[in-house]
Amino acid sequence: MPFTAMQPTPPADGRVPAVPPGLLSRLEWRVRHAVANTVSGDYRSVFRGRGMEFDQVVKFEWGDDPRDIDWNVTARLGEPYRKRFVEERDLSVLLVFEDSPALQFGSEGRTRRDTLLQVAALLMMIGTANKDRVSLLYVSPAGHWFERTPPGRRDIVRVVARLLAQPAPSLDGASGCAIPWDFVRKVAAQRSVMSWLGPFLPTDLPPGWRDLQQRYQVVGVRADDPWDQELPADTRFAAYDPLSGRVTTIDTTSVAERAAHRRWRGEREGHFTHLFPRLSDRMKVANEEDPLNALVAYFHRVASARVTR
Repeated sequence: MPFTAMQPTPPADGRVPAVPPGLLSRLEWRVRHAVANTVSGDYRSVFRGRGMEFDQVVKFEWGDDPRDIDWNVTARLGEPYRKRFVEERDLSVLLVFEDSPALQFGSEGRTRRDTLLQVAALLMMIGTANKDRVSLLYVSPAGHWFERTPPGRRDIVRVVARLLAQPAPSLDGASGCAIPWDFVRKVAAQRSVMSWLGPFLPTDLPPGWRDLQQRYQVVGVRADDPWDQELPADTRFAAYDPLSGRVTTIDTTSVAERAAHRRWRGEREGHFTHLFPRLSDRMKVANEEDPLNALVAYFHRVASARVTR
C-alpha cells in the first residue's frame, strides 16, 4: 500500500489541531502527576532501553556480581573494585493506531475507539516525559500517516492533538486497514518498543510477524466493551454492523445467538493470544475503565512479575 497523506494534515505553522476543550490539558496534568508519583519506575521496567552502558568503577561490596570486578583497578589499588553499569535509556517508542470501523462500538457511551485514542495519547505523553523518542503511525481504511516527534512538550502535544482530532472512518466505506509493516521495519530501529492499538479481529498473522516480534518489543493494546464479554439478557434490538455494512437484529433470548457470541468471543481471545503469546505483551482496557488507571495497573503488573521471577 503506498504512503497516503490523510486529512487533517498538520498545520504548516505548527499550530495544535482543534480537539475537545480541556481534553489535552487534562491529559497532560494527569500524566505529569502520574509520572511524578507512580508511573516512571514501572514504565522503565516494562519498556526497557537498548542495553547497559558503563557508568563508573566503585568498591566491590558483599552481594555484588564477581563477574563485574575490574581486575586492573583492583590490582592497582589493592582492594576489589567493580564496574557499575546503568541502563541505556535511548529508547524509541512507536505507536501503531489501527483505526478500524470495528472500534466504533460502545454499549455504555464510550466506544472502543474513544478508549484507545485516550490510551494512545497517554502512552505518547508518558514516553515523552521519560525522554524516550516517540513516533506515531496512524492507519485507517483510507490510508495512513506517520509522524516522528522531536523531543519536547510542544511537538508531542501537536501530534497527540492531531490523532485526537482525526475523524472516525466512515461506516459506509471499506472496513479493512492495511498496516504497512514493511514501512514499520524501515522507520523503527531494532529493539524499539512497538505498541499496536486496534480491534484484533480474527485473521491471519501479519507477514513476518514472528520475526518482527524478535526485532522489537511488541505490545498489543485492545479495548473491550462489556458486551464483548457478555450480551445483555433477554433483549431484542437492531444494531448496525460496520464490518458488513448492514443492520442486523440481535436476539439475546436466543440460545443460538448466545452460543454464536461465545464462539466469537473465544475466537477473538484466541487470536489476540496467538498474536501476543506472552501475557506481559497483552494489554486490555475496558470501556468503562479509566484509561490512565488501566495503564498504571498494567505497568505495575508486568514490572512486579519481572521482579518476582
